[in-house]
This record gives sequence, C-alpha cells and structure tokens, in this order.
Amino acid sequence: MHHVRTGIYPGTFDPIHNGHLDVIRRATVLVDRLIVAVAINAGKDPLFTLEERTRLVEVEIEALMAADAANGTRIEVRPFESLLVSFAAEMNAAVIVRGLRAVSDFEYEFQMAATNKRLHPRIETVFLTASETNQFISSRFVKEIDKLGGDASSFVSANVLRALARVRNR
Repeated sequence: MHHVRTGIYPGTFDPIHNGHLDVIRRATVLVDRLIVAVAINAGKDPLFTLEERTRLVEVEIEALMAADAANGTRIEVRPFESLLVSFAAEMNAAVIVRGLRAVSDFEYEFQMAATNKRLHPRIETVFLTASETNQFISSRFVKEIDKLGGDASSFVSANVLRALARVRNR
C-alpha cells in the first residue's frame, strides 16, 4: 500500500483569503492529505474567534472540493493550540507548507523553519511563493480595507465578505 504523505498548512486565517486558497490548491500537488491547521494565535488578537475562522476555512475547502480543485488530495481543517511542530508530528506530517509573499516574510519564516527542523528533524518545511496576483494580499489588508469601507471582494470569497460585515456590525 502506498504511504500517505501528509502536509500541514498552518495559519491564523483571520480571515482566509484568495492568497491562502492559492497556496492550498498548489499544496495539493505535493501531498495526499493536507491539514489546514487553524492557529489559536491569541497574540495576534484575531478579529474572528477560533471557531469562526475554522468554519470559514471549512466553507472555502468545501467549495474547493466541490470544484474538484484538490487534485485527489484529502483536505482536513483542524484548529490547534499546541506548538506547530508538535501538532505536525502528532498528525504524522512529513511537510509543513508555508506561503511566501515577499522578501519581508522570508527572514521570519527561515528562522521558524530552522527552529522546527531542530525540534523535529524529520519534518521538512516547504515554501510556496505567492502567485503575482496574490502576493500583496494579507488578512491584515483585507480587514483594513473592509473596516474603512473599501471593497474587499477581489481578495476574499462572498462568504468571507458576509462574515466581515457581520463582525463589523457586532
């Protein structure tokens, strides 16, 4: 039997945007099972709760699967509160997938990958560079545009837009 190669794509996903979905779609080429791991990340003081962020990711993944855009990869969404590399080991992951937007992301990601490698030498970190249409998108920009009354519809799905409107009104 063929060994199932598991990958983890971690993030805060506050909220999930088209750049994240681009990385998820492209990561399915590399693994048989992809776990989209939603971090609790209280330090970043997320706009959406962990439950809301997890649900938003689930809805996007359902749409991806319905569009048959997952290359036969099984995608699971799971919230996690532990150290990423421990969670990855627990999930039997061979790779941690990270998206790189710009040079500014690189130093932090490089340090994190080196630290994770020391903690769990068998888990590799793989970087996928953002496609040019997505390289400037960040959850922070999406929230800022939305808060200031701009149109974020080219960066997120209709479902995420509705969620942003609900949060704006709470």
